[in-house]
Amino acid sequence: MAYEQIKYEVANGIATLTLNRPDKLNAFTGTMMNEMIDAFDQIDKDDAVRCVIVTGAGRAFCAGADLSQGAKTFDYEARSDRPDRQGVAQGDQIDWSNPKIRDGGGLLTLRIFESLKPVIAAVNGAAVGVGITMQLPMDIRIASDTARFGFVFSRRGIVPEACSSWFLPRLVGIQTATEWCYTGRVFDAQEALQRGLVSRVVKPEELLPAAMSIAREIADNTAPVSVALTRQMLWRMLGADHPMEAHKIDSRGVFARGRQEDAKEGVVSFLEKRQPNYPNKVSSDMPGYFPWWTKREYS
Repeated sequence: MAYEQIKYEVANGIATLTLNRPDKLNAFTGTMMNEMIDAFDQIDKDDAVRCVIVTGAGRAFCAGADLSQGAKTFDYEARSDRPDRQGVAQGDQIDWSNPKIRDGGGLLTLRIFESLKPVIAAVNGAAVGVGITMQLPMDIRIASDTARFGFVFSRRGIVPEACSSWFLPRLVGIQTATEWCYTGRVFDAQEALQRGLVSRVVKPEELLPAAMSIAREIADNTAPVSVALTRQMLWRMLGADHPMEAHKIDSRGVFARGRQEDAKEGVVSFLEKRQPNYPNKVSSDMPGYFPWWTKREYS
């Protein structure tokens, strides 16, 4: 798939996905959504990719939804450019289970949630609306000190999207989530750091090197299958109702991995004080109990 609104590059085990509408502050469109979803599909299939960095071209990360349709921006049935959304409403009757009404930001964040590779957001500038909610299922967020954030939905007459009502309270707590979403105010990188939305704030010129340093630490030292499993374990246990659920998956993971070559290499390379060379691959060597969850359908 040729990309028009993102750039996708892979070098030395690190994929860099750049939102690429700098003249529009990387405003989010249906095209960008589809391209990002496709890129994550390619990333999961490519064993050469160990980690992903997502950033923006120009002075913004993503300024939110493209508002060029004016008052019709969020009224998809009124837009001639969205024939894929037509036919949901019959007069006053709406089929709420129709997949045509699904939120595009949510389609993207659900895909990132499913990712088998770690995802690092390098937030280079403004990140508001879907520009910040798309980051929530990413694993690590590093911000330039010029970055600004805003859950501005209530100021646009809509509601939080992209599954952010699930992700955001888990990341920053319900009290911070309610303040940010109720007021819709824009806040700076230091507040994002203090409230736990980002893990560090750096100078603009240090942003990509800082993200790359973490990515390299993962790519050079860890077993890909172990990281893929760990990523899903950590995210999915956020919704578990008892630690026994974690114990079940931990136990299966340790038992399954202990039988594979990666575990042998991990121990031997440590004892021999050398860099590991893990042979197992995400594309072919995930253990038999994976996935351990039932896929959720939209209904």
